[in-house]
Parts: sequence; structure tokens; C-alpha cells
Amino acid sequence: MERMAIFSLFLVLLLGLLSGCGGSGTKSTAGNGQSGGAKVIKVANYFAEEHPQNIALREKFKKIVEEKSGGSLKVQIYPNSTLGAEKEFYDGVRNGTIEMGIPGLIMQNDIPKMGVPEWPFLFKDFEHVKKVLNGPIGKEIAKDLEKKHGVVPLAWSANGFRMFSANRTIDSMDDFEGLRMRMPNIPNYITIGKLLGTNVTPMPISEVFTALEQKVVDGQDNPIATLRASGWYEVQTDVLESKHMFSPNIYVINKKFWDSLTKEQQTIIQEAAKEAANYEFELMEKSYEEDKKFLERNYSATS
Repeated sequence: MERMAIFSLFLVLLLGLLSGCGGSGTKSTAGNGQSGGAKVIKVANYFAEEHPQNIALREKFKKIVEEKSGGSLKVQIYPNSTLGAEKEFYDGVRNGTIEMGIPGLIMQNDIPKMGVPEWPFLFKDFEHVKKVLNGPIGKEIAKDLEKKHGVVPLAWSANGFRMFSANRTIDSMDDFEGLRMRMPNIPNYITIGKLLGTNVTPMPISEVFTALEQKVVDGQDNPIATLRASGWYEVQTDVLESKHMFSPNIYVINKKFWDSLTKEQQTIIQEAAKEAANYEFELMEKSYEEDKKFLERNYSATS
């Protein structure tokens, strides 16, 4: 009996030990992102929620990353300057408080060659843009981002061909004279505005609607997809289809966060970014004529 009692006690201890090992294995799996240990990727941008940029993020990037990673990666999208204006969220990506962002080329203030794609009248059409930016030239332009700013470039995407909107008709070069024009706070833009004879007022995109509504500025320049998605047509009367500049965006991710990922996760993110960016290019190109007709109808209704 005494031996049986000792044997029974031994079995209880052994089962308890095995149970403990099983529990430890479950925790290890969760830590690898299989259940409850997913890494979150916050993606910040300044576009309105229904802009093609955010549609592509929702329908392509988020879906692909979460499905292909098996739930080890989760994507949270923050549109419309939710995490700050362009400079603020880009700085957030640089310092790691935000994992990922889709800024314009604001970094050209520190890395001048990043401003090359926004030289006036450089590109003929969307195909020309894609051929240049997705080739060796695009790689060369973006290659210093990792070394100088601590962000890894993932893919080029489209803001679009820029044009001027205003609260008056622009029929000639003389009509630019004295026009109070909102421009991004980037030397390339400011120089163009001054050469046209406008009074340039730099401000973040998040402040544009109020500035136009309150007539702090007379006009602004952006692609018509942004003009429509942001509702600026409600406080403007005219658009000049100048296409004076193509404005790209670029998917970037914090370098330290990137290095914390597995090679498989990096590949998933890289491929998802490229697919989403290509899709956004398609949406921008397809929506151009539709956006143009929409603005013509709305301007006619308010004039």
C-alpha cells in the first residue's frame, strides 16, 4: 500500500510537470505571432478616407499582409492626417513611434534628389511615371532614405498630376499675379509659386479646406482626385488643368521595425506594398476622367 501511495504521488507530479510543459509551448506559439502575439503596423497618410490611396491600402495592402502572414502581422490604417500632418507622421516613422507611412516627397528638404520626380513638366503620362520610378532611376532616387532617415522605401505610388484650383478663373499667366496660393512647405513648390507671381502660403494639407473656406488663400495646387476626395470643390469655383507637375508618394517603413521582422514577413510586406501601390496607380488613372466630370458638374451647379 505504501508503495502504491508513493507510485500514485509520482504519477501526479509527472502529469503536473507534463501539463506545465504543454502550457509553456502554447505561450511560445503566441509569442511567435500565431495567436495573440501579432505585430501591429500603423500606416499613416494625409489622404481622405475614400481617396484611391486609402482604398488600395484597405483592399490590397491590409488584406494581403494579414492573410499571408497568418495573423502574425496586423495592419491599422490612419488616413486624413489622423496621426499628424505630413511632416509629423513622417518624423514618427523615422523615430519609430509609427511603423509605416505614405508621405509625399517632403524629405527632399534633407535629401535633394528626392525632389527630382517633382520637377515641372517632367512626365508625359502615368505609364511614363511608372516606368521611371519603378526602374533603376527610382531606386537611385530613394536609396539614401535608409542611411540618412532610417526608413526603408517599399514602393512608389501616385498622388497624380497637379493642377491649380482657385476662387476665380485663371485664363492667362497674368491671372496668377498676386493670387494667394497655398503650396506645400517644400522649396521646389514655393519656387514654382513665386515664379508664377503668386503670394505663396505654405501650410499642411489638413488645413487647406478651412483656409479656402475662410478665404485666407485664393487657391491651391493638387491632383483632382485629392480635390474631389477632400471636398475642396465646395469652396472653389475653377480648376486649371495645368498638369504642371507629377506628385508621387512613397511607402516607407521604420528601419528598426523592419529589422525586427522575419525574412518571410519582410517579403510579405514588400510584395503587398508593391501590389497596393500598383493598384493605386490604376485607380488614379481610371478615375481621372470621372473626377473631372464630377467637378465640372459640381462647379456648374454652384456657379
